[in-house]
Amino acid sequence: MADKKVAIFDVDGTIFRSSLLIQLVDVLIERRAFPPEARETFDKEHRKWLDREGDYEEYIMAVVKAFREHIKGVYYGELVDAAEQIVSEQWKRTYRFTRDLIKDLKEKGYYLLAVSHSPKTVLDKFCPKLGFNKVYGLIYEIGPQDLFTGHVVDEHLIFNKANIVKRAVDKESLTLNHSVGVGDTESDIPFLEMVTKPICFNPNQKLYRTAKRLSWDVVVERKDVIYRL
Repeated sequence: MADKKVAIFDVDGTIFRSSLLIQLVDVLIERRAFPPEARETFDKEHRKWLDREGDYEEYIMAVVKAFREHIKGVYYGELVDAAEQIVSEQWKRTYRFTRDLIKDLKEKGYYLLAVSHSPKTVLDKFCPKLGFNKVYGLIYEIGPQDLFTGHVVDEHLIFNKANIVKRAVDKESLTLNHSVGVGDTESDIPFLEMVTKPICFNPNQKLYRTAKRLSWDVVVERKDVIYRL
């Protein structure tokens, strides 16, 4: 049997028009699984980002810090319930370009692989609705009584997306011939370098510079218009 062609997608900011982690933290605070003061960890960076005085990366890293600080001791079921709420309410809030590309590649028989730094718990709810075959994300360790310990399992692996793709290719009998990759930040460069057709979608400055240097496709979606740069 021939190896299956693969299409690799980042999720947050590439498919989902926000960050699943940001939405998750908001819901966990609303549900009182996280204390209200958890918002103080990233509120300053959020306001600076909204005012275009700060960097989005600083904002998202502050959200990551809040999640990691407060997930310890939270019951696993709380995270599952929050993930189900987010996906139920927001799973259609995707970009048209990537939504349509996913559908087209699925119809062409591509194996759809999602690689993200969001918690796998929420990715497992979100990605199958769009037709993905396999999802890789951060797995947070669960201790006694189904309470999170605050640690990430095999963190060194998931933060190198190229290693994750290599593992998926081997395990799932995939081929990188005619492969497609879509990402939006520099953390996606390792797997974009591996595919036949890399697409930088709504890229940040660091990814955009790499894309122009390597002559990768750059696509931007703004309102109801899709631009190819």
